[in-house]
Amino acid sequence: MVVFNAGDTAWVLVCTVLVLLMSIPAVAFFYGGLSKRKNVLNTIFLSFIAFSIVSVIWVSFGYQFAFGSDISGLIGAPTHFFLQGIALDDLNGTIPTLLFVMFQCAFAGLTVALISGALVGRMKTKAWVIFTIVWACLVYVPVAHWVWGGGWLMQMGALDFAGGAVVHMNSGAAALAVALVLGKRKDTSLIPHNLGYAVLGAALLWFGWMGFNGGSGLAADGLAANAIIVSNLAAAVGLIVWTALDTYVVGKPTVLGAISGAVAGLVAITPAAGFVDVPGALVIGAIAPFVSYFAIYRLKAKLGYDDALDVWGIHGMSGIWGAIATGIFAVPSIGGVAGLIAGNPGQVLIQIISVVATLAYSFVISFILAKVLDKAMSGIRVDESKEVGGLDTNLHEESAYNFN
Repeated sequence: MVVFNAGDTAWVLVCTVLVLLMSIPAVAFFYGGLSKRKNVLNTIFLSFIAFSIVSVIWVSFGYQFAFGSDISGLIGAPTHFFLQGIALDDLNGTIPTLLFVMFQCAFAGLTVALISGALVGRMKTKAWVIFTIVWACLVYVPVAHWVWGGGWLMQMGALDFAGGAVVHMNSGAAALAVALVLGKRKDTSLIPHNLGYAVLGAALLWFGWMGFNGGSGLAADGLAANAIIVSNLAAAVGLIVWTALDTYVVGKPTVLGAISGAVAGLVAITPAAGFVDVPGALVIGAIAPFVSYFAIYRLKAKLGYDDALDVWGIHGMSGIWGAIATGIFAVPSIGGVAGLIAGNPGQVLIQIISVVATLAYSFVISFILAKVLDKAMSGIRVDESKEVGGLDTNLHEESAYNFN
């Protein structure tokens, strides 16, 4: 019989706060610092408004559809709208159900906030708000059910410990789709206006990620400890490898490259954190920078899409690598599932199916949604004069910096 565990509850409470740290100030500082000065407030606003909207959706009905009793592997059956009927002492495993709801709410809000990095400086606020509402309902909730809520990918045996598919590939594919609909910015150069903000945001992401991955087992145990160790290791290796790549390619290390490498490593280890050991994490973290570096500096230029802050390049591409790598390096002694190296090649195929399904669904629905909004709103992109002048002044009548 499963009973309430105060230690597990305390741990997941802490992890929930850590994911909230990622969802609001970390992403806001990271994206805000990377944007142009004339758009920094708008960039931060996109993260804040997205998280707020998703929070309301999640507790109203989103959680129920994502984690309710499975219907044909596609969606959950809602039974507790507005969380009515969930008592304070109801349990999900050994923790209160309400705590699980909030932990998952932080994941949902973060996922939508991540998408905003691809479209900074050129999307109408109203369009972003509507996109957030519809995307959370039509894309995030179903994919969360497929992978974590008892849906068809979970039934198939797809492994995604903390969100490689649900969070990173999902947001990356959506970001690419919206960027394609929006088109290129008038000025595609993007020298960070305040790299210090971006470094602070990356540091907060690294810190918060320990709760993101460490709490996903919903228990204060050895699995949580392993998740934190391999997550930190992948980030560290990713930073080192990207720094080495910068030094080799451009002749000098860059701070932007260093923090990009850390985030790429964290993204890649996310689906694997509860299934791999230290050697696997070393390889996953070391290869992630190569994957994202190629996407940002080769694939992006070749295909011509304008993903402003490289959401697809970092979250999408490293998320793909991490999901497949989970099927390669999973060890039974960690998560109870063997990967390719441990003698189960079929797990790689399952992981590839989960990758294709997540990317295809998220990209297609996101692209259609953006196109429909573009037609219905006479364009989801701001006027050229507003884009050139900056969205802080033209959309918010505010300035992040007042030097008068």
